[in-house]
Amino acid sequence: MTSVLTQPRPIRLKGRSFLALSLSPELPFADWLSRLDDLASRSTGFFMRRPVVLDIAGLEIDRAELRDLVELLAARHVRIMGIEGARPSLLDASLPPAMTDGRTTGDIEVPAASEGVKAATDAAAPKPSAPASIALPAKAVPSLVVTEPVRSGQSLIFIEGDVTIVGSVASGAEIVAGGSIHVYGTLRGRALAGTMGNAGARIFCRKMEAELVAIDGYYKAAEDLDPGLRGKAVQFWLEGDTFKFGSLA
Repeated sequence: MTSVLTQPRPIRLKGRSFLALSLSPELPFADWLSRLDDLASRSTGFFMRRPVVLDIAGLEIDRAELRDLVELLAARHVRIMGIEGARPSLLDASLPPAMTDGRTTGDIEVPAASEGVKAATDAAAPKPSAPASIALPAKAVPSLVVTEPVRSGQSLIFIEGDVTIVGSVASGAEIVAGGSIHVYGTLRGRALAGTMGNAGARIFCRKMEAELVAIDGYYKAAEDLDPGLRGKAVQFWLEGDTFKFGSLA
């Protein structure tokens, strides 16, 4: 009888990058958490299913205070995937791992009322005046075309450029683009455009029923949007720190 020795298959290791929110807490933590609660109350579920990095660079705290903060955030459904800016002596096996060399995609602090994400100023919706001339980009902007509906629970991330969805985006789904987002069906989930600091990005949809729209870190939750937009073909853009919208009809 011949025995056959088989080599076990090697384990494949791949590098992969993910988009995460970064929170920079401030002392005293009670005040900062109160502002975070205010943000959460105005944008229900904003942190749900989102990876978050806790940046504690420059904070004079001990391990017990850090552990308490992570637990208080977990109670608010804010999941900390890693800690940045921590002294090695602060971390142990009971805390999320240290993270370094994160690349910033844009400042997303909320001024005055809350912390964590920039809130856009309420605005009416006059169409912007047509520019006298249009400057063409030096090279073509990468784009991604998706010909199937984006189902609930799916997260589509394309930070290199524009995303076009030929179908619809279901409630609970998320589109993240470095450029503009075009949805030729119904937008029911979340659309986050200009995530690499592109304030000129826009969001277009044939039928607006979105849970949240965001451009360059400025966001509008469903309850903050004009109820008259629901079911309409609309576009969103930024003018400074003001969130604008207009009809596509």
